[in-house]
Amino acid sequence: MKRVTGIGGVFFKAKDPAALREWYKNHLGIDVQDWGGTVFRWSDDDSQAVTGTTVWNIADVTTDYFDPSAFPFMINYRVDDLDALLPVLRAEGCDVMDETEDSEYGKFGWVLDPEGNKVELWEPPPGQ
Repeated sequence: MKRVTGIGGVFFKAKDPAALREWYKNHLGIDVQDWGGTVFRWSDDDSQAVTGTTVWNIADVTTDYFDPSAFPFMINYRVDDLDALLPVLRAEGCDVMDETEDSEYGKFGWVLDPEGNKVELWEPPPGQ
């Protein structure tokens, strides 16, 4: 069974998310959207579009989305089959969170690594 197949997103907190988003937009050229982040579209070596995206987002420092982790960042990893992977991780003794989410954006599950970092596992919707 495949486990992680890539990075689906990078999320981090900021004391002043609006100012930090503006800095990334102005200085690094990131096309920050109204929702607070951007979606990087994948391309091959010839700059031809391929299926896949990576999300980048700055959240307000007060968000509880990263809880129970105390760290100000979270990595989202793409997986092939979330429903198959979560029980395997539990059986291996990993701290898998009970909550999962199934939405138009795909399936989401979470696990805490041994240092308490919340890790988001994402199975993209079909065709992505």
